[in-house]
Amino acid sequence: MSTREPAATFDEHPDRYDALIDWPRRLDNETPFYRRLFDEIGARRVLDAACGTGRHAAMFHGWGLEVEGADLSAGMIRLCRERHGAPAGLRWVERSFTATVDRPGYFDVALCVGNSLALIEDSDRPADGLSLLTETAAALLAAVRPGGACVVQVLNLWRFAEGPTVWQKCVRTQVADSRRILLKSVHRTGSRAHIDFVDLRQDPSDPLPDHFDATTFRGIEAAELTAAFCDAGAEGIALLGNYQGKPYDAASSPDLILTCRRSPAETELTC
Repeated sequence: MSTREPAATFDEHPDRYDALIDWPRRLDNETPFYRRLFDEIGARRVLDAACGTGRHAAMFHGWGLEVEGADLSAGMIRLCRERHGAPAGLRWVERSFTATVDRPGYFDVALCVGNSLALIEDSDRPADGLSLLTETAAALLAAVRPGGACVVQVLNLWRFAEGPTVWQKCVRTQVADSRRILLKSVHRTGSRAHIDFVDLRQDPSDPLPDHFDATTFRGIEAAELTAAFCDAGAEGIALLGNYQGKPYDAASSPDLILTCRRSPAETELTC
C-alpha cells in the first residue's frame, strides 16, 4: 500500500471517509460554538473554505445563512452537489483554501476546519516567499469583511505518543449497496502523522473489492499558526483546545482551534 498525496486520497472515495464520522454527534458538539460566534459577528454569509462532504455548509445554510462551500477535491464537491443540492444561498466551488475567493470581503465568517490545513506542505516554497500557512491565513482574512472572523481547526498531533499506531475508527456501515467495515489508524513520527484507511467487505460475496489507502499530514504548532495569522494582519487571536472553549494545551487538547478577526483598520497590526 503506497502513500498518496492527500488530495488524491480524499478525491477517489469521499463517501467512505464521510461514513467514518459520526456526524450527528460531531455537529451537536460544535453547534453551540458556531451559534455563539455567528451571533457575536452578526453573520449572514459564511465561507467554508475546506468543506469536504459539505456537512457544516449544509447545516449553516439550514440556519438561514448564505453559504459557499469550497474544496480542492473535485470528488468532494461532486458529492456535495449530489447530497445537498444547490438551492438558493448554497454554492459549491472547486478551489483551494490558499486561493483568493471570487468575492473578497464578502463573507462575515471564513472557516478552514476538519484538519485540512495540516495537509499543506511548505517544502516547495521559495525561501523568500510566504509560507503556505501565511498565504492561507491571508486568503481567509481577505475573504471576510473588516471586523469579520476566521476559524481554523487542526488535530493536535502533539498529544499522540510517537511510534504506536492508534486505531481511531472502526465502523460498520452501508456504502451504496455494500455492507462495509471501515477502519482508520494514525501514528505519529516526529512532526508528521501517517494515516491508514481500510475498507473491507462484510459479505465475502460482495463484488465491491476491499480497499486500502494511506496519506500523511503535518503537525502544526500553536506558535506557528499564531504567527501566520499575525503576519497576515489578524487581530484578537485566541487559541482553544476544543469546541467547548477550553484553553489549548499541547499535551492534552484534542484540537488546536484558532479564532481571530480581520482588523477594521487594515494598516494596523495588533499581534
